[in-house]
Amino acid sequence: MRSPIYLFAALASAGIAFYLASAPAPQANNADGDQVVASETSSAVMAEPGTLTLRVDDMHCEFGCFPTVRKTLEGFDKVVSVTLDAQAEEGTLDNPQVLVTYESGFDLSAAQAKLAKSGFAKSSIVP
Repeated sequence: MRSPIYLFAALASAGIAFYLASAPAPQANNADGDQVVASETSSAVMAEPGTLTLRVDDMHCEFGCFPTVRKTLEGFDKVVSVTLDAQAEEGTLDNPQVLVTYESGFDLSAAQAKLAKSGFAKSSIVP
């Protein structure tokens, strides 16, 4: 008697799993009600030279973490310099942001991937 019940439960769970896997992802809207579309890019190569602010949330100290972040980013040919953003108090890191000056052709996605491999997985561009 248990076999048919187990068979039914297995088929039902397989059907539910299939439905959840094939259901379209819900679409997000911003505060204005406009649809937000997320897109994945394989590479974010900068077309022109410039400076960007990169927030590295896993960077906690300016004596151990920041030198590793700087060395990792300066390992890219197109990076001119990496400096620590202004801090409220000297000797403490309360603002985990770095200023990256780069030449055209700098691959930001590759830089963020290399930072993640160096132990700094949480990094994002500050607008």
